[in-house]
Amino acid sequence: MRLKYVLLAIGVAGGVLGTAVWLEAQSAPSPSRTAVPKTADQVYKNILVLKDAPSDQLIPAMQFITASLGVQCDFCHLENAFERDDKETKQTARKMMRMMFAINKDSFDGQQKVTCFACHRGTRKPVAIPTISEGEGKIVAEDKLTPESNTADLPSADEILQKYLGAVGGADAVAKISTRVQKGTLIVGTKHFAIEVLAKAPAKRLTTVHFPGGDSVTGINGEEGWLSTPSRGVYDMGPSELDGARVDAVLFFPTAIKQFFKELRLQQKEQINGHLAYLVLGMRDNWPPVQLYFDQQSGLLIRTLRYVQTPLGRNPAQIDYGDYREEGGVKTPFHWTIARPDASFTIQIEQTQQAAPIADDKFAKPASTPPAS
Repeated sequence: MRLKYVLLAIGVAGGVLGTAVWLEAQSAPSPSRTAVPKTADQVYKNILVLKDAPSDQLIPAMQFITASLGVQCDFCHLENAFERDDKETKQTARKMMRMMFAINKDSFDGQQKVTCFACHRGTRKPVAIPTISEGEGKIVAEDKLTPESNTADLPSADEILQKYLGAVGGADAVAKISTRVQKGTLIVGTKHFAIEVLAKAPAKRLTTVHFPGGDSVTGINGEEGWLSTPSRGVYDMGPSELDGARVDAVLFFPTAIKQFFKELRLQQKEQINGHLAYLVLGMRDNWPPVQLYFDQQSGLLIRTLRYVQTPLGRNPAQIDYGDYREEGGVKTPFHWTIARPDASFTIQIEQTQQAAPIADDKFAKPASTPPAS
């Protein structure tokens, strides 16, 4: 069978969208259909370096490599036989991964400080010589400014959140909205697909995209998440996918933000699409921080940036929000753009119904089913 990436499902939450991409291959069974998590070498063939990594992290790790080197899968793999070792680039990739793990172990106490991207910067060969800027000569620090150097005389994270709640309609009005139904269009390049979203506070969401070959569904009901297509049946989300979907679902309802994050920490001011914005970090135990950008003038949330942890580094997902409109006394973004290192697409909402009755059984996970023949 020809190897291909299939857009499995789109999950939308309060202007926040997460995507799940399934790598469909004849050589590997569905990785997450069992209750007990498996390692990569228990699910995939010929895994030599990432054997002990959770199986659900293998594909995100491969996506991290393609983004770091600016390549596609066939740079290292044979299209119809991913497990084979015919290509020298695949052998080199294994050596580079071992080198990276050794550097982090020996020099950084095992912390993930050095990654593929640290040297490659989106190119096939590591960047060894400094580049000359075409613009005015200036040094741009790679690391963000420390909070102490750029937060003087700024509002607190709590004040920024309160302004956000006021901007979307006020805390009292927002607290009354526990459900939301949205309909719109998913735009991928020149193609348009109808999309529908059911959401219920604090963290339930069901998203359906109507593709020509059948509906693609993403669901989360708080503790478990799933994805389904007509060709693949029902697929249980792995831990990383589930965490991303949970973040998106919570951000759909602004009053849940403070309860979801262990700490909200003001980082600094930044320019976002020509607007000054406050960067607030949402901190949680054992997960990468979520970056929340609030427009300084309007107070609205205009960007989120979150990360999926892989054995090789963190994959970023950035969501920009705009076209806020009031419906039922509360404003929500009707337009958002989702960007990952290897893809970007847009959602345009056309209808929003606040506080619509939605039965809990709408969010019940369907039984796992074998893929259609």
